[in-house]
Amino acid sequence: MRKAPERIETARLVIRRPLAADAEAIFTRYAGDPDVTRYLGWPRHRAVSDTRDFLAFSDAEWTRWPAGPYLIESRTSSDLLGGTGLGFDTPYEASTGYVLARDAWGQGYATEALVAMVELARDLRVRRLYALCHPEHQASAHVLQKGGLVREAMLSRYAAFPNLKPGMLSDVLCYARTFDV
Repeated sequence: MRKAPERIETARLVIRRPLAADAEAIFTRYAGDPDVTRYLGWPRHRAVSDTRDFLAFSDAEWTRWPAGPYLIESRTSSDLLGGTGLGFDTPYEASTGYVLARDAWGQGYATEALVAMVELARDLRVRRLYALCHPEHQASAHVLQKGGLVREAMLSRYAAFPNLKPGMLSDVLCYARTFDV
């Protein structure tokens, strides 16, 4: 199985594998922020211990699959901006997404990180890359389209958004891109 690089550089970003030492920064910058995590498919972190659990999950994903979660940093300042990554369902199908700290919104970082994940998926011979998006999250849907994913479907009562409607399944938009390998 082909392995992804642990560090990717784009014009403005360093996208790298998370480390145990990143726990406090991840929690403070975005994972513990109710506004940032509102439309995400994972629960907001209530304590740094939740972030440490995420980092253990990240390491397991990197061990099992060609890639896993990545952190997004500014190339110029090294500030932590957010997270992205690939989540594998099979060696040929993966999901992606992104989360950015509030002060990083609206600057094109999500699109730049998404394009890097699309390129990485192609390099890893993924045949189908998809992302799920809450129908009310217009900004995220726009990023997915700018990043080259195409809206495939509205899936009814398909995914949980624990920070929005705990315990309930919500409709979700599915965007995807396929590759010839």
